[in-house]
Amino acid sequence: MRLPLPRRGGDATGHRRVLVVSCHPLPDSLIGAARERTLAGLERTSAEVRHRDLYVEGFVPELSADEHRHHIEPGVSDDVRDHADDLRWCDTLVLVYPTWWSGQPAMLKGWFDRVWASGVAFDLPPGASTIRPRLQNIRHLVAVTSHGSSRFLNGIQGPTGRRTFFRWLRVLCHPLARCHWIAFYGVDTRPDTDRAEFLDRVEERIADLCG
Repeated sequence: MRLPLPRRGGDATGHRRVLVVSCHPLPDSLIGAARERTLAGLERTSAEVRHRDLYVEGFVPELSADEHRHHIEPGVSDDVRDHADDLRWCDTLVLVYPTWWSGQPAMLKGWFDRVWASGVAFDLPPGASTIRPRLQNIRHLVAVTSHGSSRFLNGIQGPTGRRTFFRWLRVLCHPLARCHWIAFYGVDTRPDTDRAEFLDRVEERIADLCG
């Protein structure tokens, strides 16, 4: 199920085609608010927007035994085909999620496992030793995320989620694709004023990047 959001523009006008994928179980969380501010920022632009809320949709993140057995074959399962179509459609991908255990939540990781599959995100020709990226349409990747730890401690621990975003997702997109990281650190200890400033920054950055 694709959540409804007004669409404007299109290919003929040269407007951005933005896919927002959000992932948090609580709509009243900081990330829930960041999702709303992301959409509000997009409303200020002429971008055409599609929004997928993985929890609202009840997205199934588990890669089944049958899927794994056929995972090197082109294509995806029927229940995630529309997700793959959205990836092929967009030129800008915005992921809104909390950073848990230094990485993406299990449901979002499952979205990577099941949707960024052979024939969608990459090809592996017979006899080849390296994959060939397919998502040449994606030229901008944006992460809006939160961290329980401080920026300093996160750097010491190793930004696993950031590496997944900058190194592995990006390599499957356009070779000149740009990555943008909008993060809030120390979410468990910082005051409400800092949270409000972060949400303002999210809306402004999204409006600026996608305008």
